[in-house]
Amino acid sequence: MEYNTTRAKLLLPEYGRNVQNMISYAMKIEDRDERNRASQAIIEVMGQLNPHLRDVDDYRHKLWTHLFIMSDFKLDVDSPYEIPKRESLEEKPIQMDYPKSKINYGHFGQYTEKILQASANVKDENERKFLSLIMGNYMKKQFLKHNNTAVENTVIAEKLSELSNGKLTLENPDEDLISTNQLLKTLGLKNSNNRKSSNSNHKKQYKKKQYKK
Repeated sequence: MEYNTTRAKLLLPEYGRNVQNMISYAMKIEDRDERNRASQAIIEVMGQLNPHLRDVDDYRHKLWTHLFIMSDFKLDVDSPYEIPKRESLEEKPIQMDYPKSKINYGHFGQYTEKILQASANVKDENERKFLSLIMGNYMKKQFLKHNNTAVENTVIAEKLSELSNGKLTLENPDEDLISTNQLLKTLGLKNSNNRKSSNSNHKKQYKKKQYKK
């Protein structure tokens, strides 16, 4: 009995040993035309075994590349595509540095801070007021996504002014900003403070019922 541990290593296990054996047999065919026909037949089998590759762009090119890989780049046939080289496939990609940037307040997001910093270029007073309202409400919404409890409007106004270097301000935060409950509804969230008070009320009512009994 032959065990897998004694057999040759499968270079692409997803195609199975039978395909690997067919490629090994094709490599031994001396007649080039017959070897080409055998390779075409193997490609068809590989495509049937991995139908998901048909969703990949130029999947037949990928099959031919796999064919040469499984032959250890020793199969000499006429390929409809450029024959790949071992060095090009084994070449490691260039390492990319992970972008590093300092964020003062993570819950507001990096792009929010960039927009507020760019607000220094806005000269028109009406445009600055409009931008203050839009960004103030957006910052409040971003805050509530991370902490769906009550947030002081004055805090949002302070952070808006801080991150815009004093260029964007809210004179009446409580009037200018949308209410917390309304924002939570648009986000599909519930105020956790309301849930706590609701739970405590249910507990009190339950205790009263028990006491009456």
